[in-house]
Amino acid sequence: MSRLLFAFLLLLIICSAAAETWPAPDWSERPIGRNEAVTALETYAFPPRDEVERKGVRTDALLIIHDGEVVYERYGGVTRADTSHLTWSISKSILASVLGVALGEGRFKLEDPVSRFYPPFSAHPDIKLQDLLHWASGLDWQEDYEYAPLNSSVVAMLYTRGRGDMARFTAEHGVASAPGTSYRYSSGDSTVLAAALKGMVGERSYADYPWTALFDPLGITSATWERDAIGTFVGSSYAYMTARDLARIGLLMARGGRWQDRQLLPKAWVDFNLTPFKSLTPTPIDEAPGGHWWLNKTADGKPGPWPDAPPDTFAALGHWGQALYVIPSAGLVIVRYADDRDGSYDHNQLLKLALNAVAGEGGK
Repeated sequence: MSRLLFAFLLLLIICSAAAETWPAPDWSERPIGRNEAVTALETYAFPPRDEVERKGVRTDALLIIHDGEVVYERYGGVTRADTSHLTWSISKSILASVLGVALGEGRFKLEDPVSRFYPPFSAHPDIKLQDLLHWASGLDWQEDYEYAPLNSSVVAMLYTRGRGDMARFTAEHGVASAPGTSYRYSSGDSTVLAAALKGMVGERSYADYPWTALFDPLGITSATWERDAIGTFVGSSYAYMTARDLARIGLLMARGGRWQDRQLLPKAWVDFNLTPFKSLTPTPIDEAPGGHWWLNKTADGKPGPWPDAPPDTFAALGHWGQALYVIPSAGLVIVRYADDRDGSYDHNQLLKLALNAVAGEGGK
């Protein structure tokens, strides 16, 4: 290769890197103008709502990042830009990102048995860490909520007999299927991962590890993460942060685990997160699990759950409408905090309207 050609290619790389926008303590802002598409988005996301009956869509925060800049931001109710909002099961994907840093540090391998890092799982020696990450432990777990509390493993774990030691409560469940074969959504699987993290990094480092490994490098300052009575992070449910801070995790994933000039998450880890899990039992049509993230593509090549969004769309999702959507091909990261109680909110509709709103600016 000639020196002239090499210099030209180097210049292209430098210019490309310089064109990327990364948030400092504050995000760069480039608000999109008012247009019909933005009005349609707001009409859907922020409608009048019956607060007494708690019916209809209730958006607490809607934040759209395009190419690393804030282009739309609105809050509702008591939520503000500095409000650390409960993320519910988005916590699971946040935990996956923390574990990704630990993987890059050589602290575990996907094929490791869970019991290597969490001894109470010795009753289940064949369950691997990757099985938990696919929600495929095979444990007989019932992920029911308010509509079936007496049969719910997760309600018992979070609020009654399991809340003192949530991971051990999960470990005491029986087996329903062979590990690694069948998808069965489980907050217990995620909480055991949080307990295994303690065995990976050590008791001394554990309490600060999500901050030193992930939050501090990303500039996240608002995070709170509740722990159970024995000090294990509630990896399934109880991380809190502002919409702008959560968007940093979305941008990290959108750019393949890289944060500025540092590969914070190994590329192989991100690829694992975004690879559909092939279950031997049917998966609900609106659920396409990857490695603790939700995907818009399936293992059998069928369309994903959000037909109006690109196939590379993926998301972290939580109870009552919490969502972190990432669309790498469109340069978009979208955070939605909410309190939807009646099931009327539709992920595909929000994604369609948000894409239209940004496209109305010509993509810039």
